[in-house]
Amino acid sequence: MATQFKPNDAYRDSIATVDAAGKRVWLYPKKPLGWLYQRRKWLSYGLLTLLFAGPWLRINGLPVLLLNLPERRFIIFGQIFWPQDFFILLLATLTFLLFIILFTVVYGRVFCGWVCPQTIFLEMVFRRIEYWLEGDAPQQKALDRRELDWDKLWRKTTKHALFLVVSFLIANTFLAYSIGSDALVKLVTDSPADHLGGLTAMVLFTGVFYAVFAQFREQVCTIACPYGRLQGVLLDKDSLTVAYDYQRGEPRAKLRKNQQRTAGDCIDCHQCVQVCPTGIDIRNGATQLECVNCTACIDACNSIMDLVNKPQGLIRYASVNNIAEGTKFQLTGRVKAYSAVLLVLVAVLTGLLVSRANVQATVLRTPGQLFQKTAHGTITNLYNISVINKTNQPYPITLRVLEPTQGQISLVGSHQLTLPAQGIAEGVFFAELPRTALHHTNQKIRIGLFSNGQQIAETSTKFLGPVY
Repeated sequence: MATQFKPNDAYRDSIATVDAAGKRVWLYPKKPLGWLYQRRKWLSYGLLTLLFAGPWLRINGLPVLLLNLPERRFIIFGQIFWPQDFFILLLATLTFLLFIILFTVVYGRVFCGWVCPQTIFLEMVFRRIEYWLEGDAPQQKALDRRELDWDKLWRKTTKHALFLVVSFLIANTFLAYSIGSDALVKLVTDSPADHLGGLTAMVLFTGVFYAVFAQFREQVCTIACPYGRLQGVLLDKDSLTVAYDYQRGEPRAKLRKNQQRTAGDCIDCHQCVQVCPTGIDIRNGATQLECVNCTACIDACNSIMDLVNKPQGLIRYASVNNIAEGTKFQLTGRVKAYSAVLLVLVAVLTGLLVSRANVQATVLRTPGQLFQKTAHGTITNLYNISVINKTNQPYPITLRVLEPTQGQISLVGSHQLTLPAQGIAEGVFFAELPRTALHHTNQKIRIGLFSNGQQIAETSTKFLGPVY
């Protein structure tokens, strides 16, 4: 018969890092060890390498990623997106949000434990600096309780100095993703008086990152992160989480020599609690508010199971139903439905990206201008043109009327437009059509944009004229 596990649900009325008086409980998690931690570590180092190298990497001369909100200029994987591409970015955002929902429904908070920048920086950078300078959890507690002496002073000073340096590097990296690496280099090398705004932003970002990773820490995941709060809506009893197998573990009891054991496999060693970076007891139950699925408790428990000659997996990735019913993970109907919608969105998004034009033109009739009749019997309209270049290559542009084929175009003031790389070109031109080509008073005409004899874009507008 299945074990009826009934933990004391009082833990859900409070969080592990705040005591009864409302004061912060500072956590001293033990340094994790185990094969899952090793894989998290190498994945984190790879992601950190990509993060810090990202602003300096180029595709076709353009940054891999640039999100310049003030200038409304976005570059993603070497492709420039302007405000005119907003619908593509909106669809990409919807696809990403649906992916998050699908991923969370199936795999819980795996993102939080393995990929989230907050977790990676805290666990793989800042806490590793602490372990290096102050030792493991018992040594850190003893150091904090000790009176100030030279040993404590140099360790604490060095730690926080390194925290500030790392925070400064993070701030510069995120700023580079906002303004570009070239602008960042100019900001750093020029006189600070010439870039007071940028310098202020850098100082503020550095202070924020230092405060988060030196003081706020796990409170970000528990209190501030909206994705963590979203879990309560997304997770169900079939979602994978880091879970304690109470069917095996209960009832808990200490392991004693030369004693016939009748209790469960959990020996109540509290190693899973001591390594938890958010201070929870995973044995209280699945889907705890503070749990970020970092797997530190899995590694700790597996090492204890090896020592007491018990099978690993007392704490493992599993759903609530997997533990309660002894079943294996399966895809539910809801997950299949989410997957189908996601595939459709990805297909539509891919189609839009593939068909997206690198050069986009907008042609409008000049306000307040009527058609004009020329001496040789043709009709002209005056237009304004604006051309956006979404590439890193400049183009000399000439305009031609594609339909009706008898039409001609004359630019005002020049023979061709010069379209700069990643820029905008504007001009004024006359479109001229013979009367025989006019069949409506407000007729559609197609205009082609050519560079070096090759058509690179096309647009259309209305031509106003008399009809006889």
